[in-house]
Formats: sequence, structure tokens, C-alpha cells
Amino acid sequence: MSSRIPVIDLARWLSGDPAARAGTAAAVDAALSQAGFLLITGHGVGIEIREEVRQAAHAFFALPGQVKQRYAVSVGGRGWLAKGAEANGYSEGTATPPDLKESWTVGADQPIGEAEIDGFWFQPNRWPQVEVPQLQPIVEDYLARMRSVADEVLRLLGTALGQGADFFTAHTAHPTYTLNINWYPGTGVVGEPLPGQFRIGPHTDFGTVTLLDRQQGKGGLQVWIDPDDGGEGWEDAPYDPAALTVNIGDLMARWTGGRWRSGRHRVLPPSPDAPDEELMSLVYFYECDPHTVVVPIAGPVAHAPVDSSVYLRDKLDAISVS
Repeated sequence: MSSRIPVIDLARWLSGDPAARAGTAAAVDAALSQAGFLLITGHGVGIEIREEVRQAAHAFFALPGQVKQRYAVSVGGRGWLAKGAEANGYSEGTATPPDLKESWTVGADQPIGEAEIDGFWFQPNRWPQVEVPQLQPIVEDYLARMRSVADEVLRLLGTALGQGADFFTAHTAHPTYTLNINWYPGTGVVGEPLPGQFRIGPHTDFGTVTLLDRQQGKGGLQVWIDPDDGGEGWEDAPYDPAALTVNIGDLMARWTGGRWRSGRHRVLPPSPDAPDEELMSLVYFYECDPHTVVVPIAGPVAHAPVDSSVYLRDKLDAISVS
């Protein structure tokens, strides 16, 4: 696994040393051509702030159901997604039971003046100011930090692709982005998993790049490594508490003409060996400016150009549980 999902030190990329930058870009290109995943260190987002986000979010998730219901939204909304709202396996055509998680979702909220786009992609964020007043400031701080990291990762990816550092960031002047704080409680909260039920079902992410801060557990993240590439199918993802896990999504894979793979993954249900295990992931989905036309560069797959806003909206609709 380690050879396919390497740890990339952003400090080497940021050092200014041409050899270090070239070596980092080459390692990224190789990894994204196989699993679609990386781990990055040297990103500057300390463990302390990540844990502060978790503590504030946990205070919300611990509220009674009738209180959380005041903030309930559907997929793509800003607020609380209850257990059963999503089934990510639907996106790849798998009829799985709904995912065993709850989420608090926020995102880009500065409108561009186009009603249809603003009404979905730039909705106002909602905050439980009375119940958990500490959530808003710590999450807004985290969002700002993650956007900075995401743009630097895109500069690295543009260079790794041989297109120049600004190839992707030319399309992030006013991007859409979403933070899902996913809470994965144990069976005492969610019940015994049904056959084929996961905390998050098998899927690939939909957009450009995802930055994940996760916790290690028996019911944790697994990544698909194709046996044709020497993998074993589903494998436990590598873990480093200091690192962020990075994976590319479907739009990025299309943009590269299939040179890079959208990282397929899933989150296991609570394990019988640890039924009370509770995990929380901070999942930052970074996209591009609305209506960016994703035109593939030369690659092995001849994808047709797509409107990023239309493509992403269709994918979100696909995972919604009616």
C-alpha cells in the first residue's frame, strides 16, 4: 500500500528547490495514476484546530434528535444530514442500504449573482448559535485554512500533470466547496448494520480534490486498489495522524483524460470487535468556479467536455435517499 499511496511532504514542494519540486510532482503523478490517493504532511493545519472542530461538532451531534431536527437539510443543503439521508453507493449503481452516519455540512456562501447557482452552491450557512455557539468560529477558521491548502495542492497537481502550476487554480477565483463533518457512531446509536450497509458505501468522489482529516478505527476508511495493478481489492487506507488524506474525484480524472484515477473508497460499518467505536471525519470537497467547462487534456480516455456545475449537481442528486 505504501508504494501506491505515498506520504508527500508539502514542505519539499514549497522549498523552492527545483529538484525537490520536480521529485514531489513526479511522486504525485505516479500515485494518482494508480490509486488516486495521497497523504500530505507539511500542510500547516495543526492537529489542535482539527480536534477543536471535532469537539465543537460532537457537542452538536450529542444534542437530542428533536433539537438537531431544527437544522435538518437534504443532500446539498447547509445544516444537519440525519442518518439515512445518503447512500453513496447509489452513485456507482449499487443498491446499498443508507449510509450509517450523520453530517454537519457547510460550504461556500458568497453569491455570484446568478440565482440558480447561488440558490444551491452558495446557500447561506446555518449555525446552531444557541446550542453550540463555538461551532461557527472554529469551522470558519478551518474552512479558510483548508482553502489555502487546497489551492496549493492544485498548484502541485497542475505541475505534476505537466500543465503548469496555475492550470487548475485559474478556475478557483470563486469556487464552490463543502465541508462535511461526518460522525460515525457505534451500534448503540445506529443499530446493527444491515447486509451490505456501510458508514459510507463504495463510491468515488465527484469533483476535483478532497482533503480529508480522519481518525483511525476498525470501522474506518478502505481504498480500492485494482488487482491488475498488484493490489488486493479493498485495502485499509494508510494512516498518519499528522497527515491529511488527499484524493481526486471524477471531474479531476476526466480533466486528465483518464491519466489519473478517481479514488474509489468506502468507510466500513462498526466492527463486531469494536461495536461502540465512534469516529469523526472532516471532509473538505474543493471544486472549481461555477460553470467551469472541464475539457480533458490528452489522455487514454476521450471524455466529452462537461459543465462542472451540472455534473456535480447530478451526482449529488444520485446519492440522495428519497
